[in-house]
Amino acid sequence: MHKFVFLIFILFFSGLVFAQITPEERDFNRGFEETGRDTIDDRMIDVQLSGKTHYTDYKIISYKGDTTYVDTTLTINKDYKFNYLRKDNFELIPFHNQGQTFNSLGYDFSEVSLFPAMGNRAMHFNYYEVEDINYYKVPTPTSELAYRTGLQQGQFLDALLTFNTSERQNISIAYKGLRSLGKYRSSLSSHGNMRFTYSYQTKNDAYNIKTHITAQDLFNDQNGGLPELSLGYFETKDPNFSDRGRIETNFSDASNSLRGNRYFLAHDYKIWHRIDTAKTKESYLKVGHIFNYERKHYYYEQDAANDMFGDAFDTSIRDKLNYITLKNDAFVALKSPLVLGEVKFKATQFNYNYNYNSAVYFGDFLIPSTIKDNSISVGGSWKTNFKKFNIDVETATTVTGKLIGNYFKGSASFKQDSLFTFKGTLLTNSKSPNLNFELNQSNYINYNWSNSLKNERTRTLLFDLKSDRILNASAQITQIDNYTYFTDISTTESTDIKPFQFDKTINYLKLKVSKELRLGKFTLDNTIMYQKVAQGSSVFNVPELVTRNTLYFADHLFKGDPLYLQTGVTLKYFTAYNMNSYSPVLSEFYVQNGEKIGGYPMLDFFINAQVQRTRLYLKFEHFNSSFGKTADYYSAPTYPYRDFVIRFGLVWNFFI
Repeated sequence: MHKFVFLIFILFFSGLVFAQITPEERDFNRGFEETGRDTIDDRMIDVQLSGKTHYTDYKIISYKGDTTYVDTTLTINKDYKFNYLRKDNFELIPFHNQGQTFNSLGYDFSEVSLFPAMGNRAMHFNYYEVEDINYYKVPTPTSELAYRTGLQQGQFLDALLTFNTSERQNISIAYKGLRSLGKYRSSLSSHGNMRFTYSYQTKNDAYNIKTHITAQDLFNDQNGGLPELSLGYFETKDPNFSDRGRIETNFSDASNSLRGNRYFLAHDYKIWHRIDTAKTKESYLKVGHIFNYERKHYYYEQDAANDMFGDAFDTSIRDKLNYITLKNDAFVALKSPLVLGEVKFKATQFNYNYNYNSAVYFGDFLIPSTIKDNSISVGGSWKTNFKKFNIDVETATTVTGKLIGNYFKGSASFKQDSLFTFKGTLLTNSKSPNLNFELNQSNYINYNWSNSLKNERTRTLLFDLKSDRILNASAQITQIDNYTYFTDISTTESTDIKPFQFDKTINYLKLKVSKELRLGKFTLDNTIMYQKVAQGSSVFNVPELVTRNTLYFADHLFKGDPLYLQTGVTLKYFTAYNMNSYSPVLSEFYVQNGEKIGGYPMLDFFINAQVQRTRLYLKFEHFNSSFGKTADYYSAPTYPYRDFVIRFGLVWNFFI
């Protein structure tokens, strides 16, 4: 199926490549190049793509309804996002092969929810959730092709095609495929993410619908990291093992995978709708419904049971977990000057089934096969704006079912023209821990448990300042009760990973500041994050300091030249700390306090260029790894970070 879809995209794009570019389109791209920023310059509003279309007509609409535009500029932020996640991974450190998992350098508590996730979080970095799906509105067929070389015999491709069949009806289809062999044994990544979206609104805007379908298949070989002897070869830079494929790994016969299908529908109908004569104030009464059905399957397979994980029931390992959810939201919303904004009331039905094939008995102790329930929750929200102030409040609580939870999120923001925007947010959230903390089954005996855990409770205070003239800064202060984590309790060479809850309150502070300093055609882009855990640092491990600094040159090579060049060096560094270990059986990270990792710089040299709507990327990743006589760079204990590698890629937009 994935190969068939990939072939369709190649046929689409091969025809688009030869589309003729009009003089108006050249002006359009030149206008983008002059901005050099992710945000759109106000002076460009009248720039036309063709005789009848502007760049602002090419809209990207998020799950929450926020609108941005198709942006073909080349900026340093685009360089940060040019990875297989296509997100800025400042707070993450990747494993050596793209498509593998990431270790966390920081944590975000800016979102709230009532219901737990399935777990297996290490496999979810490249999994598209509902919030990751975008919808589109474009006057002409629009496409984007992103390509990047892999690590040994592979590549990454993300292709999108979207078009409006009419002014009010849009269809998009996208596929992201990745295959990368990796430098070490048994580190193959093979991922496929299919996304299809449809949106429509009636002429009078009374009825709106957004729907999407996703089919995702994420597969990774697992090698368990390097044994002690191989770690010695790596750290001493033994020339006999400069070819990483010659280094022995803990095993070479294991893999884990995550497969999922989702069917999502959100639609609403305005019973009453009115816009004032100035067309600036809108009033309505609407009802709506959101349907979300999803099936996930997690697998861990190993040809022969390995002593590294203790004893096993069988000689081979075939673990399979199913997680099926059905969620229905019904709401009514009223927006009117009389209520000072929009007031919404909603009710949610959440049905879930987290299951294995059968129950497991340990003598008289039973590990059940299933956790399932049907919960009902109610909630509401209020959004309003007054002059330069915006207020957004949301709350919900469960009223029936085994899952007991609640949350409150309130934010207020103030915008001073184009000078700055300041936002303060208060969040409280109580919900059940992820379900694999409660129940897990495996052919490995140590990896079986059934628990009854308390709700995790978080209280977070957030402050955000955004200003191109001053700086961008954020502060997050979080308290966590009943923090749930994995750790290894074994006293032998085999691991015995178990879930625990911390019986004290964790106090977590995160401060982040970013600022660009420009001198002529040279720019120094800085992002610095400071973190402190006042209580609970034995179970909640983060580096105290994380920094990324990029010094680069950017300009057109010659006056009137369509080639825009960007070249420089990026330094990323984090202080040494007790970095979490990785469990391939669970696809989770677990706490360890015996080994500090970090304190080493990671230097990347890049040459990026833009020609019209094509951005070209050439990166020399971690080129300083060849310096010195020893290697001490890791993504997790026993898992080395990548060596020096040259990557090439491009992002190409087409407007027909």
